[in-house]
Amino acid sequence: MPSVCLYLQIHQPWRLRRFGAFDIGRGHGYFDEESNKAILQRIAALSYEPMARTLTRLVLKHEGAFRCALSFSGSALAQLEAYAPRALDAFQKLVATGCVEILAETSHHSLAALFDHAELNAQIALHRERVEATFGMTPEVFRNTELLYSNALEARVAGRYRGMIVAEAVTGGRSPAHVYRGVGGTRLLPKSERLSDDIAFRFTETGWSEHPLTAEKLAGWIAARGGDVAGLFMDFETFGEHLREETGIFTFLEGLPAAVLEAGADFALPREVMGRHEPADVVDVFEWTSWADEGRDASAWIGNPLQDEACRVLYKLLRRCKARDEDPALLEDLRRLTASDHVYYMATKAFGDGTVHDYFSPFESPYEAYIVFMNVLQDVQRRLGLPALGAGPG
Repeated sequence: MPSVCLYLQIHQPWRLRRFGAFDIGRGHGYFDEESNKAILQRIAALSYEPMARTLTRLVLKHEGAFRCALSFSGSALAQLEAYAPRALDAFQKLVATGCVEILAETSHHSLAALFDHAELNAQIALHRERVEATFGMTPEVFRNTELLYSNALEARVAGRYRGMIVAEAVTGGRSPAHVYRGVGGTRLLPKSERLSDDIAFRFTETGWSEHPLTAEKLAGWIAARGGDVAGLFMDFETFGEHLREETGIFTFLEGLPAAVLEAGADFALPREVMGRHEPADVVDVFEWTSWADEGRDASAWIGNPLQDEACRVLYKLLRRCKARDEDPALLEDLRRLTASDHVYYMATKAFGDGTVHDYFSPFESPYEAYIVFMNVLQDVQRRLGLPALGAGPG
């Protein structure tokens, strides 16, 4: 029977304020502290705190048979510490049960894997230090920002971890109910996309043929499909924020452990799944894959002229700043700008993908997101004393 691997992602970016052209050179307050605090505290009340306590209760109720994995961006941990310490305490108590695995990732939820391998290594190290300081745990499994993965990424992190969490797209159409192996030998645990999205996206769809989704129904599907693992991967905010308590999502979760166990399956952490099962096949992934948008590729963050220019200039300035090694505050500002969210807001996609991008963006349009971001980079350029923004090769 398969093991259920429940993995939840916790991330909040440092959102930019409307930094205009007349703000350039007049101070460096790039981030909307009031908005960041208000949003974090709202989500902590709706999701982080009640959900962490629910998970703790389920672990204790089922005497460790229920287990789950969490991944926190460094920016989320910093905001929890600053704005919602009770929620952070609830997470720490959950991790202290010994039935939770914390995954490795980049400290600032960045796209460094696409643009700057030295920065990728630096952010991985910063994230490890924060996780060790906050939870007393050293991550053993890696998940890249937005589950972005390719052979190139595997080559950069191979040998450091027991394996990696990846999107179902890496399987190339094969079953996600197995562990796979990258061309470099890294074990890969894919998301089971349909099952995960049944919870995260279809739970409240009254027109869905399987509505309402119950814990018993999901557990039956998992048991019937067989294989080694069902990777239920989604945002932590699915529970309480995206799907409010009144939808019944917490009731569904409360019943899930018993339903899974009664169906003959169990719960396992990523490191346990990777150690328990031999890879079903090797996957050769030339192009970047992710868990976002219809294409399940990198097009949510790169590919249009706004995004490409913003990333080119950002990583150029970041390299210049690191070369000087003299301004920690500026380096932190730049790393906050590396969060994938900022270029996600610049996506110009239409229809379904565009609607999702618009939902998460604090800006009126992708063009406003780009203008504000580039105004900030113009101010950074002045702080570095560079002659012209983005001039010349990086």
